[in-house]
Amino acid sequence: MDSSDIKALVEKQRDFFATGETKDVAFRLMQLKTLRKAVEDNRRAIVEALRADLGKPALEAYVAEVSQVQAGIDRAIKRLGSWTKPRRVKTPSFLFLASSYVYPEPLGIVLVIAPWNYPVDLVIEPLIGAIAAGNCAVIKPSEISANTSKLLAKMFADYFDPAYIAVVEGAADTAQALLEERFDYIFYTGGGAVGKVVMEAASRNLTPVTLELGGKSPCIVEPDIHLHHAARRIAWGKWFNAGQTCIAPDYLLVNRSIKEELLGEIERYIRVFYGEDPSRSPDYARIVSERHFDRISNLMTEGDVIVGGDTDRETRYISPTIIDNVEPDHAVMQEEIFGPVLPVITYEDLGDAIAMVTARPKPLALYLFSRDRGKQERVLRETSSGGGCINDTMVYYSNDSLPFGGVGASGFNKYHGKASFDTFSNMRSIVNRSFHFDIYLRYPPYKNHAGLIQRFIRLVT
Repeated sequence: MDSSDIKALVEKQRDFFATGETKDVAFRLMQLKTLRKAVEDNRRAIVEALRADLGKPALEAYVAEVSQVQAGIDRAIKRLGSWTKPRRVKTPSFLFLASSYVYPEPLGIVLVIAPWNYPVDLVIEPLIGAIAAGNCAVIKPSEISANTSKLLAKMFADYFDPAYIAVVEGAADTAQALLEERFDYIFYTGGGAVGKVVMEAASRNLTPVTLELGGKSPCIVEPDIHLHHAARRIAWGKWFNAGQTCIAPDYLLVNRSIKEELLGEIERYIRVFYGEDPSRSPDYARIVSERHFDRISNLMTEGDVIVGGDTDRETRYISPTIIDNVEPDHAVMQEEIFGPVLPVITYEDLGDAIAMVTARPKPLALYLFSRDRGKQERVLRETSSGGGCINDTMVYYSNDSLPFGGVGASGFNKYHGKASFDTFSNMRSIVNRSFHFDIYLRYPPYKNHAGLIQRFIRLVT
């Protein structure tokens, strides 16, 4: 689409929204069910497209991008009635003979800009909230995951009127043209550099935004752990989707007393998961593009590669890699890795690990492995992150009851489940007052009842 086509599409959606049809709860419910059917009917095509784009194993594709969104749609269908009901709240005594309510209402036309690493889930997860809240939506999938982008465009065209939900394919110039339009909400998932561009464009129309970014998510490991379980959970979280996950453990902070034993166990689980040669494993993904392959490869030149380090540019393969003796100023510690490379930094005392985390921008996720409740509470008290796990990695994302999002440089505003509905809604505050009685004291001229006002204030405060 060129800019004139995009403008016409947005105007068409605005006209459709003005009919009020999307505000009807029965309509929203029907559209959620249609979305569920679209995913179900195309589940095999989704898995195939993800394999073509990322070499994503079928099980990873199904779990993270099909069943995950199906479960989210099902929960929204089940709870939509309660979400959309006006909520009565407390009314202060000085507003007697009145009642107070919060009415959720749709924002209007929303723009969802999705990334390439989970190109189905990160389109549909926010879209569930947009539909449930009663909005129209324009979706911009990533051109990097081209096969999945093409599939999404066809899928939504087959199941939805573009005046209601439309997919716009294209590269950066298309995204820029979309950002020139006035939307009522923009939901962006991706890197911080583009996030700044999105936020700047949104500011021109005072459009509210959600930025789901990333950052360097630390994984702190204390000695008081179940070694095998910890190593297995760290290895799974790090090398799922070849590390191309915004909440993957980005670097390992490990207590010196357990370092050698832990790294040995992680290496063992790499072999258990992917065999002696992960390049031959059907369960190990590939890097999405040559540009990202080159970027990640360049991060492996400092420190000591103690596991992996093998690369093949032609197939975009980078083996599960562990780098020891990493310093905070090394390149691999200066940006989000977003790949299958795990740098290791050793610490002597938990306070040192906490200091290293707090010296950096707030991460999207933080992981702590420790049985000690005091240590758990200390890390949660003295650090900040968008979310995270204790004694596991990544799984908090799958709990729709937990709002998901970043903090500070890792993004802001939350979604998933009810939080998605809230994100795409205006929570309209209404006081409904009775005509049975009126307090004349609030009306001018005030000089006629100054003494009564003072006594009334003393009475109610």
